[in-house]
Amino acid sequence: MKTISCKNILMLTSAMILAGGCSKFDSINTNPNKPATVSSANLATNMILGVTRSEISSTKSFMQPFLLGKYLTWGEGQEYLQYNRLERGTYSRLSLLRNVQPMINFATDEGQRNAYTGLGYFIRAWQFFMTTMQVGDIPYSASIKGETENIVQPKYDTQKQVFLGILQELDQADAFLAKGADFGGDPIYNGKVDNWRRLVNSFELHVLMNLYRKTSDADLKVVERFRNIVANRPLMRDYSDNFAVTYNNIAGQNYPWSDVPAGSGNSFVKSNYTMLSTTLINPLKTLQDRRLFYYAKPSPVRLAAGKLPSDWEAYVGAEPSLPFPDLQTIRVDKDYADINNRYVNLVNAEPVSVFSYQELQFILAEAALRGWINTAPAQTYFAAGITSAMKFTAAFTPDAADYHHNMKIDDPYIQSYVTANTLTGSTENQLSQIIMQKYLAGFLQGSKYVAWYEQRRTGYPAFVLNSGSNLNVPGTKFPVRWMYPGDELSYNNENLVEAIKRQYSASDDVNGIMWLLKD
Repeated sequence: MKTISCKNILMLTSAMILAGGCSKFDSINTNPNKPATVSSANLATNMILGVTRSEISSTKSFMQPFLLGKYLTWGEGQEYLQYNRLERGTYSRLSLLRNVQPMINFATDEGQRNAYTGLGYFIRAWQFFMTTMQVGDIPYSASIKGETENIVQPKYDTQKQVFLGILQELDQADAFLAKGADFGGDPIYNGKVDNWRRLVNSFELHVLMNLYRKTSDADLKVVERFRNIVANRPLMRDYSDNFAVTYNNIAGQNYPWSDVPAGSGNSFVKSNYTMLSTTLINPLKTLQDRRLFYYAKPSPVRLAAGKLPSDWEAYVGAEPSLPFPDLQTIRVDKDYADINNRYVNLVNAEPVSVFSYQELQFILAEAALRGWINTAPAQTYFAAGITSAMKFTAAFTPDAADYHHNMKIDDPYIQSYVTANTLTGSTENQLSQIIMQKYLAGFLQGSKYVAWYEQRRTGYPAFVLNSGSNLNVPGTKFPVRWMYPGDELSYNNENLVEAIKRQYSASDDVNGIMWLLKD
């Protein structure tokens, strides 16, 4: 915390000087609830929450990524993300990386220094990955060097260079954590380096799967890296290893969609702006997937017509591509499924992951399907992902009829579901099954836009393109990227223009195909 100097105090009033002095003034104005000095633990907490809690957000902002992922619609107004309008991205998540080196420098012994170094590499890799996924080429090698090297207009690295750097930093993260000691300031894993190693390695598999079009690249060595990690490094073991934020009843720490005190004040819940989509509801019904009864509450119209809350046909999705006036009509008529009351009534409804064990299992299933690994059949990983996702949902749902509508998920049901839903047909059909289950497991979970990125990558699940409501230009296409941040136009224009020219034929266009998406 900054203190106030005697010179500044004299500028306020001489009477204050006579009454006390600098030391007394500073003592009075010291907040006992905030640390007076900075430590590695303080900085670690700030950065870990910066990539978890800050990214998850709350109230309406919590739902925004799920609009783009077509899980639900929004009834307050015509939302850009619901109708595929992407504007400018942001580099704001990179600013916290300035604290990585100070966090390492403040470490008090070698074990701690190794752990914080590993954590720093992971957070850097995470933030650069999330940034390049939005726009393409970004400043990487010269980024975050304004204070240390006076580089205020960093050059743009190619997206391939960025991904090479991300993979190398994740390798470094694992290596340093492996020789590190448990550390302070970690609100997720309580500083356990073993948990962090498992996250780092599991996340690196996610990064590699996004490079599946680049398996022939001799520099990236995508398949070789993937196999090596699976064979030789620790991975997440179950959903207790999820990289997730857990909520409680303390004001400011409630579940993001809770409308229960302390202090939530979530007026959006009271206004019933959300309607669950056909993209989510229809597959759950087709698969006879009881997560439907945990995710949703039934249509009041269907209940009035005699359906029970336990009837599959009591749940009706709204097609998110419908013109907004049509969705408003559905909302007024109330013939739709809304979000289950447990998300509203419980301050600790469920932890929200930004990366999960369930995701890892579906990544491994896809890798096995593609022939990258032979450690187990794709079906084994596929079944493990479904099982974990269902157990997670059941474990964090109180046994109340309003929260599962008497269609409980238990071990016999999970086993019967897994047996009935095996990977079948062509490789492409099996891929669609894997991504669909990843999508269903990701309801109100996952890092920002992950479902949309997966759909962009694979085409699954299929999103309806309605040229009459699509806000993208042209209306016959889905956008595939955000435009570059406006600040870069003003303060780093020369480097930005060069990057745009080499990628997108001189046009910063949301329809431009970034390197990652090219075969």
